[in-house]
Amino acid sequence: MCHVLYLHGFLSSPQSVKAQATKSYFDKFHPEVTLHIPELSNYPSKVERQLLNLIAQTPELINDGLKLIGSSMGGYLSTYLVEKFGGKAVLINPAVQPYKLLHGFIGEHVNPYTQARFEIVENDLAVIEALDTQALKHQAAYRVMLQTHDETLDYRQAAQKYAAASLLIEEGGDHSFVGYEKHLPDIAAFLLGQ
Repeated sequence: MCHVLYLHGFLSSPQSVKAQATKSYFDKFHPEVTLHIPELSNYPSKVERQLLNLIAQTPELINDGLKLIGSSMGGYLSTYLVEKFGGKAVLINPAVQPYKLLHGFIGEHVNPYTQARFEIVENDLAVIEALDTQALKHQAAYRVMLQTHDETLDYRQAAQKYAAASLLIEEGGDHSFVGYEKHLPDIAAFLLGQ
């Protein structure tokens, strides 16, 4: 049995379109894979502890090498985990410096999927910045999928950071990564080594 960990983005959830498309694909074409899609805390200051607890409680996630799919903030967190534990990750429009973007999000929010209310405070930014991976040990561990019309993130930041990784840059699209589903066979092949 193989294990894959999917990390959704900020203001998202396991119910997001990409998370559910990923689940449907693996259920249908890779029943040997257990896909884990945790509901990440809305509070940035709690996410690292949540992920480290998940790995501690589910050692099979790293027994045969950590395998991650991370979208947006989930891509940032996936990079942190690969640099810490090894393994490989597919990153979809990953955030490169989310602590800078979150400056514009200080205050109260409602998660559109769960309707949970929460607040981003100044201290959250430093907690997220502490997870930054300035230099990547193994660029070959990453497959990075970017779309140039991402309205939330500047794709060029990720293209620069992951320049030596397996990089896919599509013209157009948006932050959700239009046409994500058609890339799932390649995503699975990269993670499962097929």
